[in-house]
Amino acid sequence: MSHSQWEKKKYKKAASEGKTSQLYAKLVKMITHEAKLSGGNRESSGLSAAIKKARSVDMPADNIERAIKKATEAGNAMESITYEAYGPGGVGIVIEALTDSKNRAAQEIRHILDKNGFALGGIGSVTWGFVREITPEGVIWKPNITTAISEEDSNALLDLVEQLEENNEVQEVFTNTE
Repeated sequence: MSHSQWEKKKYKKAASEGKTSQLYAKLVKMITHEAKLSGGNRESSGLSAAIKKARSVDMPADNIERAIKKATEAGNAMESITYEAYGPGGVGIVIEALTDSKNRAAQEIRHILDKNGFALGGIGSVTWGFVREITPEGVIWKPNITTAISEEDSNALLDLVEQLEENNEVQEVFTNTE
């Protein structure tokens, strides 16, 4: 294997490991939140679903146990927050976040939207076009009304959603595109 081949492989591996650790961090927050809500009861639907999701991506059992233990300790409050925005082509965006700091989460999400030319919407400005469903996997926002967008807007939306999902505070991003 030549030096340049090794370099390419090394960078791909580093990028992959970075995405995995980012996913694990989000799952730890989710498990901690659900464990806090259920008082550590593994039989509760929310905690059970969070553990199942973590296991599906091969998260180590130690990480899951630490997250549950952390939730039962005093002073660790995680909050679930829903943000709303309009994106490229007028597409409605619902952003589900899980954080221990509302101000930090709002600031980070606002920054991502601002640098892409968009802004947070007011409460109910986007969610009126969605139906909120609670499933074993968590909260899902299904659109009532869909919006058709151009290929250019679609590419911009994909880029925006990717940036939002890379943020550790963001759990899920839902849009109403066709």
